[in-house]
Amino acid sequence: MTEDPAGDHPQDIPAPRLAPEPAEPAGQEATADGAEPVPEPAAQREAVVADAHDDEPAAVDETDTEPEPLPEPEPANRPPLVALIEAVLMVAEKPVGVAELATGLAAHALDVERVLAELAAQYRADGRGFDLRHIGGGWRFYTAEECAPWVERFVLAGQMSKLSQAALETLAVVAYQQPVSRGRISAVRGVSADGVIRTLTARGLVEEATTDPETGAILYRTTDYFLERLGLRGLDELPPLAPLLPGFDDIEDLIAP
Repeated sequence: MTEDPAGDHPQDIPAPRLAPEPAEPAGQEATADGAEPVPEPAAQREAVVADAHDDEPAAVDETDTEPEPLPEPEPANRPPLVALIEAVLMVAEKPVGVAELATGLAAHALDVERVLAELAAQYRADGRGFDLRHIGGGWRFYTAEECAPWVERFVLAGQMSKLSQAALETLAVVAYQQPVSRGRISAVRGVSADGVIRTLTARGLVEEATTDPETGAILYRTTDYFLERLGLRGLDELPPLAPLLPGFDDIEDLIAP
């Protein structure tokens, strides 16, 4: 202590001021011994964030529902066109047209038509048990005519399902007057045709074609399966009705008392 020249009281020496401690950066904590924390490397922080995202379920893109395209066959391994046509027709469930074969086999329509005609002639010349016919708007394999009775005996074995007389009459009306409504069919036959039309539709012989613009009634027509079962290329091959209709004299005999 030093003496105050103004008096006998001792003079207090002030304590030195300490500099304020620097503020710690946000996100860092002081260590236990007071040492400055070591900043976390950026790469390590990114790895932690990536691990956190890995735990989250991946979002499902519901809009991506298109099926994957079929692989294209190798052009070097392409079989001859005649073999491709035979292979396709072997598994066809209905007659296949020339345009459909040409598109599916990446071939020219004229080449496809030529090969089909050559195959049909070759099968007939070789006496095969099957024929290649153009029926119902397309080509398909059929049992040879001379083998048909034996195949029928083997497959059906007495379990044939025939159409009733009413169904045959209704089918004939639809075939010759199509498109035709149920009311017209009933007028021709003299009885209601609702049940018979349902039976023919269920068997795939008749289908709905359009509606009458005036009455709104449903009009019916025959199907391609009808042509296939009768062995016809088109409706123009149906037999004419004139020879089957009774003559004037016959009608007089029918209505005579």
